[in-house]
Amino acid sequence: MPETASTSETSPNGIESVKAALRQRIELRRQEAHAVLGVSAGDAIRNLFFESAGLPEASVVAAYWPFRTEIDPRPLMHALHARGHRIVLPVVARKAAPLSFRLWGPGAPLVKAGLGGLVPDIGAPELDPTMLLVPMLAFDDAGYRLGYGGGFYDRTLEKLRAGGPVRAIGIAYEAQRVDAVPREATDQRLDALLTEAGFTEFGKA
Repeated sequence: MPETASTSETSPNGIESVKAALRQRIELRRQEAHAVLGVSAGDAIRNLFFESAGLPEASVVAAYWPFRTEIDPRPLMHALHARGHRIVLPVVARKAAPLSFRLWGPGAPLVKAGLGGLVPDIGAPELDPTMLLVPMLAFDDAGYRLGYGGGFYDRTLEKLRAGGPVRAIGIAYEAQRVDAVPREATDQRLDALLTEAGFTEFGKA
């Protein structure tokens, strides 16, 4: 069942404390969902994506290599690659900066990045995506997400959207839904959300 995250504290420190508490609660909920659903959730989001989300031919799609108990997008990544789409994975260039994206393909060598995740090796070409599959800790029905606190996807979406149309689809377990994500002016809204239970388009803000 969704839960409410209080946003009554408006100071920066107050909002951060609300976010930190919510991250801790939803991380536990995500662990439970991952233990129960596991591989089946990755297959479910792959199937639902092709049923519901339109994608122009030969698109550049940013995905992510699953970290900890994130829902696994690799079945979808392989299916997109097989259909001729180029898949890129996010790379943290430096703190407080937008992400860069390196080209990935099945069997491509991966290396550990600064935050502990796996990314294509430094020799892989860099491309800007037109669609992003965005991981998260929590989401709400207004299209806002709670990430890990670095602000990387918010900066990245702001930069990419300034250059042209970009579609951001959140990827999560249904158990990560909350009534309201604590929101700040810099937060970038998702265009859609994909869970093992279904696909949701968000209207214009």
